[in-house]
Order: sequence, then structure tokens, then C-alpha cells
Amino acid sequence: MRSGSRGRRSAAGSAWRPGARWSAARRGFGSLAYRVFARDRLAWLNDAATRIGTTLDLERTAKELADFAVPQLADGAAVDLLESVLHGQEGERPGQGLAVPITRAMAVTAVPELVELEPDPVGTASVHPDTLLTTRCLQQRQPVLISRMRGEDYERVAPTRRAADKMRAKGVHSYLAVPLIARGVLLGTADFVRGPKSPPFNGVDLAVAEQLASRAALFVDNARLYEREREHVMSLQRSMLPRAMPQTPGLTVATSYAPADEASGVGGDWYDVVALPGGRTALVIGDVMGHGLPAAATMGRLRAVSRTLMTLDIGPDRMLARLDLATRDLDDDQVATCLCAVHDPADSSLTIASAGHPPPVRVDPAGETSFVDVPVGAPLGAGVIPYDPARVTGLAGSRLVFYTDGLVKTRGDDVDTQALRLRAAAAELDPADLASCPLIAQGPGPGEPRFDEAVLLVADSHGSEPEAELYVWDLPEDGTAGSVARRLVAERLRKWNLPELVDMTELVVSELVGNALRYGGGPGQLRMLRSDRLTVEVSDSGPDLPQIQHADVSDEGGRGMQLINMLCRRWGSCRTATGKIVWAEQDLPS
Repeated sequence: MRSGSRGRRSAAGSAWRPGARWSAARRGFGSLAYRVFARDRLAWLNDAATRIGTTLDLERTAKELADFAVPQLADGAAVDLLESVLHGQEGERPGQGLAVPITRAMAVTAVPELVELEPDPVGTASVHPDTLLTTRCLQQRQPVLISRMRGEDYERVAPTRRAADKMRAKGVHSYLAVPLIARGVLLGTADFVRGPKSPPFNGVDLAVAEQLASRAALFVDNARLYEREREHVMSLQRSMLPRAMPQTPGLTVATSYAPADEASGVGGDWYDVVALPGGRTALVIGDVMGHGLPAAATMGRLRAVSRTLMTLDIGPDRMLARLDLATRDLDDDQVATCLCAVHDPADSSLTIASAGHPPPVRVDPAGETSFVDVPVGAPLGAGVIPYDPARVTGLAGSRLVFYTDGLVKTRGDDVDTQALRLRAAAAELDPADLASCPLIAQGPGPGEPRFDEAVLLVADSHGSEPEAELYVWDLPEDGTAGSVARRLVAERLRKWNLPELVDMTELVVSELVGNALRYGGGPGQLRMLRSDRLTVEVSDSGPDLPQIQHADVSDEGGRGMQLINMLCRRWGSCRTATGKIVWAEQDLPS
């Protein structure tokens, strides 16, 4: 509970104390003292525009209101807001009815003599009975004034009996509550009390409090609308990010998304992890330039396109080239950076291409950090293609840290300082709890708020696992390739205790190898992966991708891919730097 802080006093309101107010009002409206008092009162109310609502933070705005009212208007002040307001809802409009108002204490301020009072602790939600005057103020949307508190009045003001006893003991004798209403929406209440050194509240004080509440409510409502907009953009942003990471052999991926402290900083950062045939994994991270809803919407479209392209199992450089064309087709002329990498667990390698995106950090098994050397192409939407891929080998036991620039970007530090901060944090990363990473938990700089959102993706490479899930064999290029492939897959399936798949898999492999011999210049490698499904693939050097053809009854060929299409869950093909790969997947027996 934050209490006991004395409100700052403006120059215009420095002579305006409760006693002066009371004596001036008693002299009559025509007296010189009252005219001076009225002038000071107006100056004090005008000063509220510069002292309340300095930020668009609900909690701070409520605290500024309480601090501004003490000690000029009251000896103690508390601000409570409706719980619905804090959750971005509309509050309560006239005629809706407010049977059981749920409020949350946002700010408490008091003079030193009243710091031991016990209002609702700041941050706690409360449901008060109808007998409480604050509840009546909310339900009727009307102020409540008790000039002289007596007897049961304390129980109608204090949230608990103990708090009521504290108010009696400290000499609190006058109470005033006003609703906070802006643009027809009820937001909460502001409560004021006076102690033994101040006169009771009167009608003039009530009018002043209503004016103050009316002005402060606009700032509270602005903060509410700002928070709601920020929450909507963040919800949209999060809804378009992956909800779960796929399980891929040889790689463990952890991710974290850090929103900006300001709504204007939320927008277009995204990441994606796509499981590809043959045990490979595609890692994509990008950043749409700009902020707000337009950037978030563009991010969603680019992520959908990039994910579709990666499921076709094309190379990272070709994916970026096609994504650049898709970006240029957008109506709002957006520009984005993107980094695409494909990890192959068979040899612990990474094929990576960049469209203006910062390079990832590599942490080797010894803990040494370095930036991966990636040729940097133009950002997406610039229309400057092609993109040059890079191949990184020997990643077994290493960790790769992908990120967007909002993770380390500050308004004061240069690029070298940011790079050192990133490499130091990467060496200490715990993928099991990325939220504790200093770059996520503490922001890009010491004590500096995050003005741009950030994405952090950490991939741990375990290397190949030949005794577990993935096997790769080189096939002979002559006519014995089919029999060798059938023998290899049959032996491996029996060792995996999957004898019921032997006949079907032998038939599928025979067709794939036969196509490679007939149309691809001979097979290259045979790869078999067991994960949630069984995948077999055959590579060759031919440029033409296979297609399902219509075969007549008299045709001797053309039925191989039809057979694979009927026997397997799905199949596909993709081009490589040396030719192509054709793969097929089967469901594992339950």
C-alpha cells in the first residue's frame, strides 16, 4: 500500500489550505477573500491538466490524482477503479445497472498524521456491501458528502471494522466521495477524508472535488483506451505467432516474445518453426518495419506465406525471393527483414539466408560466442533479389540464438555496445526459462523501457542420432539400387519393431528408386526417419519433379506415383542445389 506521500503544491495553490477555504467561504461570495479564494481554486484546477495524466498508465494516473488532492483538497485520498475498466472493457454506462461493483484500489495518499489508516491495499480487488458509501456512489453515479462523521458513519466509510476504529482514533471527521465519469462511462471513484487539523467538507469542497474528478476522469479514460488498444494489438500479435513448437530430431527450440512497453511499439515481429520431411527443421524470424495494427496485419500475412513456402521444402534463398514478391504485392507498401534457416540433423548443418535481418549468435560447446557469417540481402519488399545462402557445418552441441533488433536496440548505445550485450547474454542463456534472460526481463538497457517489441528464438543442436530416429544411406547408381534400398529399410523396420510396415515401405522405396533411375540419372541417398510418422526419401540429380499421371489400361508405366499416393499419408518433392528429393510419409501403427 502506497500511502503517506504528500501531494506537491503548485504556486497558484500554495496559499490554499482547508482552513483558508473555510474562512473565505463563510465571509460570503462578495468578499475580497472569497474572490481571492475562487481565483486560487481555478488556478489549482487548471494546474491539474499538467500534473495528472502525464503518462498513459492507469496506475500512475490514479496515483497522480491522489497526490494532487493531498493536502490542498483533503488530508487523505484513495482512488478505486472498476475491475472491468482494468481489463479493457467499457466500464459502466447509464442504465446498465451496477448490482455488485468489483473495484480495485489503485492509489492511496495521506498526510503524515493519517498514514496509519487502513484503506483497501493498493492492487487488491474488492467487492463491498451495498451499505458502504463508495458502493452507493458507484451505483447511483452521484457524489456522497458527510460533513460530520458520527457513530455508524465510520462503518459506512471504512472497508473493515478495524479500519473504522483507526479512523476514529486518528480523528478523521469528514468524508467525501465522487464518481469518476468520462464520456458517459463510469470508471471508478475518488474518496477524500479530513483529519483533526482541517475543517469539515462543505458544498464548495464538493463542487471543487467534482470538477477535479471530471477532469481527472478524462485522463483515466485516455489511459484506459490506450491500454485497450495496446492489449488488442498484442492479442492480435500473439494470436498469429506459433502456439507450440514441433518436435524435430536433433534440435530443441525455445522461444520468447517480449512486447513493447508502449502500444506504439507493438507490431510486426514474428517467428516460425516448421518440421520438414526427412527430419529437417526450418527456422524463420522476421520483423515488419513500422508499428501498430497495420504492421501486425502485415506480419500475419507474411508469416502465412513464409510457412506455406517452407512446407514446400524449398531452399531458404528461394523462399526469401518468393516472399519478396509477395511483400511487393501488399497494398500498403510494407518492408520487412527476414532470416530463414534449415537445419539438417544428419550432418548437423545449417543452410541460412538473410533479407536484411541481423545475423544469429552461435554459442559453441565451449561457451564461446560469435555471429554467424551470413550474406545480408535487401529487405523484403525492396525488390532486390536474389539472396545468397550460406552453409554452416559442425553445429553438434552448439546453440543458435535468433532475435529481432528490439531485443537490444536502445536510443543511446551504438551497435558495438548492443552486440557485446547480446553475446554476453547469449552465453548465459537457459532455454528452459527464457523469461529470466536479462534481455527479456530487464529490457535492452539498464532501467530503459522497451520501446520496440522483440522475439528471441534459441535452437540447441544435438547432432545426428543414428541409433534413434534418423538413418541416411548412400545408394549405388546402377540397377542394384532397388534391392539394396529394400534390404536396408526392411532391416531397420524390424529393428524398430515395425514388421507390419515392411511390405508397404519396400514397395514405396522401390517406386522412388525406380523413378530416380529412370528420370533422375540414378539415386543419390536414401533417408528414413521415424518420428510421429515414418518418412522415406530418395535424392537424385534430375531437375524434373514427379507428377501423378493418367495411365491407360494399355500403358506399361505411369502408375508409380499413383500407387504411392494411395499407400501413403502424403508425399512430395523439392528441388535442391544438385537436383531434387522425393519423399513419402506413412502413419505408424497404433
